[in-house]
Amino acid sequence: MNKKKFTYKKSGVNINAADKFIDFISTVSAKKRGKKKFSNIGGFGSITNIPNNFKQPRIVACTDGVGTKIEIANILNKFDTIGIDLVAMSVNDLIVQGAKPLVFLDYISINKIDLKKLKAIIEGINNGCNQSECELVGGETAEMPDTYEKGKFDIAGFAVGVVEKNKILNKEKIKQNNLILAVPSSGLHSNGYSLIRYLIKQKKINIKKNKFLKSELLKPTKIYVKEVLNLINKNLINGCANITGGGLSDNIKRIIPDKLNANINLDKIKTSKIFGWLKNNGISDKEMLKTFNCGVGFCLIVESKNLKKLNKFFSKEYKPYVIGKISKGKNKVKLNGSINWLQ
Repeated sequence: MNKKKFTYKKSGVNINAADKFIDFISTVSAKKRGKKKFSNIGGFGSITNIPNNFKQPRIVACTDGVGTKIEIANILNKFDTIGIDLVAMSVNDLIVQGAKPLVFLDYISINKIDLKKLKAIIEGINNGCNQSECELVGGETAEMPDTYEKGKFDIAGFAVGVVEKNKILNKEKIKQNNLILAVPSSGLHSNGYSLIRYLIKQKKINIKKNKFLKSELLKPTKIYVKEVLNLINKNLINGCANITGGGLSDNIKRIIPDKLNANINLDKIKTSKIFGWLKNNGISDKEMLKTFNCGVGFCLIVESKNLKKLNKFFSKEYKPYVIGKISKGKNKVKLNGSINWLQ
């Protein structure tokens, strides 16, 4: 008779470690909530009230990840900022339609539960939720020893928001002669990292010893929620776009009405050193514009009369500035001039 004992732990899955992690998540926001734990953590689903000040609420939902930026986090053994990226990638999409983020959930799949690593990730997620004024209500952590190599993991985020029906930002609100404004990015955000990693590998760069890259590659994505929602509440914008994968052209095109064009002057764009570094290390202008935000993390479409009213809602570092205009056309984005990468 076979007396060998088969257990889940022997297969590579540690339920006790997972339970300890759930307990940690439940108390991660103790300062904000006193001694109260998240009431939704540990259940089968989360229940959240729709704010009672909405007369005709509409639900908006988004999901995203941070891509291969997590590989940079693994190399540098630094995990406290990618959780901010995770929240940002979803909530910055929610506000494009005018929605206020309400709740956020995460999904973490990992080779083997590493409490130190997972705690750092969750603390980043909680930080991002605080910046977005939304609640971390739950998620899932999956220990998958045969799916992921040792030390490898992936994360995904899910955000739900609410918008008043008459406040929804749609294409119809964008008109001829509206101005296109750039809101600066904090850096690379979370796009283009497969290309960056390929470049680093080909040039045999040790990012652990490169102070510039070490400081730039894990800068967290800027969360634009508070600023943009203030503009929406004051009826100061007609549309906006989150500049992620696909760059300026692809993302702005998604919000332009069929009979209008977006004309953008690239020479007006204020970029930052990391983009100049990438350009100088062999990435063409075309590839830069197609892959990266190039210094523009978010775009606003506004009437010229509202231009001066916007500044008070932004810190000096993220003040929006004009890069183009809406004109008659056929739903095209026209990029004119070229970016000065050596700023």
